[in-house]
Amino acid sequence: MNVTRFLSAIAICLLTAGVLAGGAGSDASNPARVPVVVELFTSEGCSSCPPADAMLIDLERQPIPGAEVIVLGEHVDYWNRLGWNDRFSASQLSDRQSRYASRFHLESVYTPQMVINGRTEFVGNDTARATKAIADAARPHGVPSIVISAAADSLDVKISNAPRHSLDVILAITESDLSTQVGKGENHGRLLRHTGVVRELRKLGATSGGQFAAQPRIALSPEWRRQNLRAIVFLQEPTSWEIAGAAQVAWK
Repeated sequence: MNVTRFLSAIAICLLTAGVLAGGAGSDASNPARVPVVVELFTSEGCSSCPPADAMLIDLERQPIPGAEVIVLGEHVDYWNRLGWNDRFSASQLSDRQSRYASRFHLESVYTPQMVINGRTEFVGNDTARATKAIADAARPHGVPSIVISAAADSLDVKISNAPRHSLDVILAITESDLSTQVGKGENHGRLLRHTGVVRELRKLGATSGGQFAAQPRIALSPEWRRQNLRAIVFLQEPTSWEIAGAAQVAWK
């Protein structure tokens, strides 16, 4: 190799190294977002809930640095007897909220209520409290690997590197971009908009030694719009109900 070719080779190597180093630096300055599960217990029959529903829509736009906000709009059914039947409500979600009430030693359930990663709860229309709680939950820590693929009427779920003790694996199917013109009750005459509405919630099983795999079949209702559906999988402590990891994927 002559001197010219030798110097050119060195220059190319240095340029390549510089590009790679720059790329690594960019990745380091833009770390992956930490998944944070935000549950909102709400009802179309509650006049205090629309601001909380609107805030959930804002949170889904990912405004908090470092956090991948995973939203669950959980419509309870105990408001239905007061004049308006919330078509998204389910007794299962009321029962879930009651379980949280026991976990947080609350005297009763209430709406709107927001729960962050199963660890903290507060009034669901408190933007400042929500922002701080989500930012705190998004601090870097060991995050399990949860890989989900959703197509047709089935899912493929693979989990690894979770804590070694057993965790419940929970699946939620949610639908966004929903609205209701309320005809009765406290929100009579209002057009309410919702996101992340929980259409199905079920336990898939439990991790073993930090691992889990399943291929559940999903019965999608004809009234659900596939383009607005998400499959969300999260790991929840069976006793404390703290959430140890989560992932979401849009339906194909």
